[in-house]
Amino acid sequence: MIDRHLPTQALDLLEVDRWKTHGDPIETHRRVAAMWSAYLGSDVTPDEVAMCMVMVKIARSASGYARDDYLDSIGYMIIAEGLARPC
Repeated sequence: MIDRHLPTQALDLLEVDRWKTHGDPIETHRRVAAMWSAYLGSDVTPDEVAMCMVMVKIARSASGYARDDYLDSIGYMIIAEGLARPC
């Protein structure tokens, strides 16, 4: 059965809960991209960070069901789309 409220719940988490605990997601992904780029010695973009985080959540879901993995992956896709969207 599809939970039609899942995307809305993920957006609520992103806009309310995660913003309070983690700060502005766009700025956070820019900082992570800069750090990963320095560590890897290769350019990583903020939208690539978000897409990689989706893959982390997918990998975690292979260990068993945790609703948080699904909610967070939707949130990361929303962030990735916002970062990748042409202005």
